[in-house]
Amino acid sequence: MFILSEMRSMVRLEASEFGQPLTEAVIECLNNKLSNKILKDVGLVIALWDVIEVGESFIMPGSSGSHTKAHFRLLVFRPFMDEVLVGKIKCCTKEGVYLSLGFFDDILIPPEALQHPHRFDESDQVWVWEYPTEDDDGNTQHHDLFMDPGEEIRFRVTDENFVDCSPNAPDPSKPASADQGDGTGGGGLSGAEDQTDKRIPFQLHASINEPGLGLLSWWKSG
Repeated sequence: MFILSEMRSMVRLEASEFGQPLTEAVIECLNNKLSNKILKDVGLVIALWDVIEVGESFIMPGSSGSHTKAHFRLLVFRPFMDEVLVGKIKCCTKEGVYLSLGFFDDILIPPEALQHPHRFDESDQVWVWEYPTEDDDGNTQHHDLFMDPGEEIRFRVTDENFVDCSPNAPDPSKPASADQGDGTGGGGLSGAEDQTDKRIPFQLHASINEPGLGLLSWWKSG
């Protein structure tokens, strides 16, 4: 679930930080800049793990700060494919079941990855596993098992999706057109909703369609 990612970067320090030991200033800057941030194709940065090397520092013409080369490692949340995790149900919609790990919420179980057979209960806004059972006469019946928000759930990670949400990144959900402008501010925004970026920078897809997965209460003995 957590990995160490080795990186190199140029760290900019403000003139007000020149009084600190260089390594301490670099550590503070990296933590402030990267902690709790999504790095594309890397994952969710939890914190700076360590600094391997602090290189030379440069002062650029016209700049009040310095630029220092740094080689460091980050503690990153990025589960392996097929890794099994335990979280909680955040909410249910027709798109599927949304899960949370407490520190990371963008996990979706799509309908096709739920236990079969299932249905979406419109009145309660929850997904239901129609668990098949047999009565004393051998007739098949269904016992409804509701996937209520707040319930603990065991799931398997099946896919990950990174999206570049930087200001200049193209939105793949919108077709290119002349109305979008050329990136120089000359056109494009027509309303408040156009200014809201609803893209998710890092999302996991998951599955519970196998024995042992799903709500922990389903598999408790006795």
